[in-house]
Amino acid sequence: MKKLMLLGSGELGKEVTISAKRLGCTVIAVDSYANAPAMQVADHSEVINMLDGNELEKVVEKHKPDFIVPEVEAIRTEKLIELEQKGFKIVPTARATNLTMNRDAIRNLAAFELKILTAKFAYAESEDDLKKICGEIGYPCVIKPVMSSSGKGQSVAKNAREVSASWKHAVENMRGDKIKVIAEEFINFHLEITLLTIKQWDGPTLFVTPIGHRQERGDYQESWMPAETTDKQLEEAKQMAKKITDNLGGVGIFGVEFFLTKDKVYFSELSPRPHDTGLVTLISQDLSEFDLHVRAILGLPIPIINYRGPAASAVILADRDSSQFSIKGLDKALSFKNSDVRIFGKPTTRKFRRMGVALATAGDVSEARLLAKRVSRAVEISYH
Repeated sequence: MKKLMLLGSGELGKEVTISAKRLGCTVIAVDSYANAPAMQVADHSEVINMLDGNELEKVVEKHKPDFIVPEVEAIRTEKLIELEQKGFKIVPTARATNLTMNRDAIRNLAAFELKILTAKFAYAESEDDLKKICGEIGYPCVIKPVMSSSGKGQSVAKNAREVSASWKHAVENMRGDKIKVIAEEFINFHLEITLLTIKQWDGPTLFVTPIGHRQERGDYQESWMPAETTDKQLEEAKQMAKKITDNLGGVGIFGVEFFLTKDKVYFSELSPRPHDTGLVTLISQDLSEFDLHVRAILGLPIPIINYRGPAASAVILADRDSSQFSIKGLDKALSFKNSDVRIFGKPTTRKFRRMGVALATAGDVSEARLLAKRVSRAVEISYH
């Protein structure tokens, strides 16, 4: 029986835990707060500050997992490199985790070393630096912390007057202890996609059908598949995804994001783990992104992915901070045919925090998106 340790225990980690448990694994869920979603279904749980290298090493030595599976950005990734050198297996690799936890490192690798097409970008460590850089790149300018998750801290400065607010928003919402932001050219894309890329121990690189998604405040709101891409665009995206994941190495699923314009494919970001937009795979196919991730980690075969047709997801959001709330409307939400709901089980709400997701299939993507949003709206968060 293999033992997996999740570093980060949110909704994605919860689904990874369920997939791993179905294949007989023992799972230790680690996070910075108690009763996180994955902890509710794992065999063991630990609450630590994952940015503290000593605490991280202590919990790894206590449980001695076969695989350490990072699920969030706020981890002392330098310690993972040390642990890998001691013989622990980091998924996908300690280097990949270290590079991708920081937007500056992965962007530098893609643009400068691998010569993959990206938006123009530069880094700033002060508000004055940011003002200068935005002036050079041009407006509108996208501003993000180099370390964050789910779009936290991201904004678009439309002119020089908005840069101060963007700097403040990025600094207040960054993870980790690095005060550094990335400013990048605004790409006038018509579609943003996630290409889930699966690396195996012994086997070819596999790709899930591309997923289209829409964001607000830098955070995913809905996703759907298949995304409308040309054969040429999809082939370009696959080549880029394989090039960068081959360089990073290791096994498991990577969420590789791209901007598509009329004539170009731009690399945007990469997560070395299941992707939030990939929640749609919980209804679109027989092997979800979480099943695929665990199979790849364990070295189990993935002979085929059977798709169920057009599918979509729509998030269920909180609108305020509270620890006293309940979920209502499931009877109404689940009355829709060809749909489903996942409630994540987070112990507290925050404004715009994802508390669940609605899922749907239909005859075409437009119908699936409309249905997923209808199901999402039927779920209510009631505050006490």
